[in-house]
Amino acid sequence: MEKKPKNFGLIGVAGFVAVRHLRAIKETGNNLLASLDPFDSVGVIDSYFPASDFFVEFERFDRHFDKLKRSGTKIDYVSICSPNYLHDSHIRFALRHQADAICEKPIVLNPWNIDALKEIENETGGKIKTILQTRLHPEIIKLREKIANGPKDKIYDVDLTYITSRGNWYYFSWKGDIQKSGGVATNIGIHFFDMLSWIFGPAKKVTVHLQEKEKVSGLLELENARVRWFLSLDYNDLPSIVKEKGQRTFRSVQVDGQEIEFSDGFTDLHTKSYQDILYGQGGFGLEDARESVQIAYDIRNATTKELRGDYHPFLKAIK
Repeated sequence: MEKKPKNFGLIGVAGFVAVRHLRAIKETGNNLLASLDPFDSVGVIDSYFPASDFFVEFERFDRHFDKLKRSGTKIDYVSICSPNYLHDSHIRFALRHQADAICEKPIVLNPWNIDALKEIENETGGKIKTILQTRLHPEIIKLREKIANGPKDKIYDVDLTYITSRGNWYYFSWKGDIQKSGGVATNIGIHFFDMLSWIFGPAKKVTVHLQEKEKVSGLLELENARVRWFLSLDYNDLPSIVKEKGQRTFRSVQVDGQEIEFSDGFTDLHTKSYQDILYGQGGFGLEDARESVQIAYDIRNATTKELRGDYHPFLKAIK
């Protein structure tokens, strides 16, 4: 039997990640009825849903949802691509309108927000899903299976390095405000923390050696791994060979000295996420997101420690 298309709303359609959600809605054969963003540079909608209604004011977007409901048109899902600190509020908006929520990561900034949202799920009967696309990457799945089939008591040595240099604009946007973005560890690191805790088990201890506005580093002790991690927005932290190539991003994950290559294959993972949520195993929910939210929160609120014992090698050039 042919599946009936679902109706979507989308919040944050002018944002960088929104195009992946537009594509996923389109490629899964569904409809975008309305979208919202305070910024009106949203011509990208024309490539996917030119007939979609668009709003720059939340109040009118809210009223439009009510109008659709009263006319007999149900919004089945609200996709949320808004700034991190607004995710919680926009998820609640979706559930109040009897729609399920599909939210970009981080689903929330604080672990207790997850508990509150679980209560709202139970009260409304709605579902809250999040995008954890690295879990769907074939190379990451392969690594997880390898670790699961390896020695149960082995502690792996992992080095995570991610430098994605940003210009001055970044610090004037919401992303540069730790109260709104959660800071570097949340903004650019949370998908790595989710991936690594999914593979190596939950966190046992979080140590932070460096905590600055544009870079953060420390040691993450997981059930089956010790992770030395370094996250930075600073162009000066890039290895020379990367700068010489004219590149502004460097990403490396090494397990026991072996590089894990997963740079390719991300193109369709948002669509795959939507397929799982809509027609597959149900996708990833609040509990799936909890561990990475907790890790990022613990990093954000940690007191930095002296460089003793095990720490990321990039810190030798900084400290």
